[in-house]
Amino acid sequence: MRIPCPHCGVRGTEEFAYLGQAGLTRPAAGGDWHAYVYERDNPAGVIEEFWYHQHGCGRWITVTRDTRTHAIAGKVP
Repeated sequence: MRIPCPHCGVRGTEEFAYLGQAGLTRPAAGGDWHAYVYERDNPAGVIEEFWYHQHGCGRWITVTRDTRTHAIAGKVP
């Protein structure tokens, strides 16, 4: 899979670190951390994800990816 970095161009996934699905809200102190960590949905389809370009520009990017095909549909810097 190749990820389009808005700063460095298209790169292989070995240059990136995957953080997870974008848009998740961490629970407040004393909140339900068990559900946040272990009871997440595992959607099949298009989702937005956070990726960190650790072996490149060192920036976080948001990538829109189809989890069924791994096709990259777009990005948000």
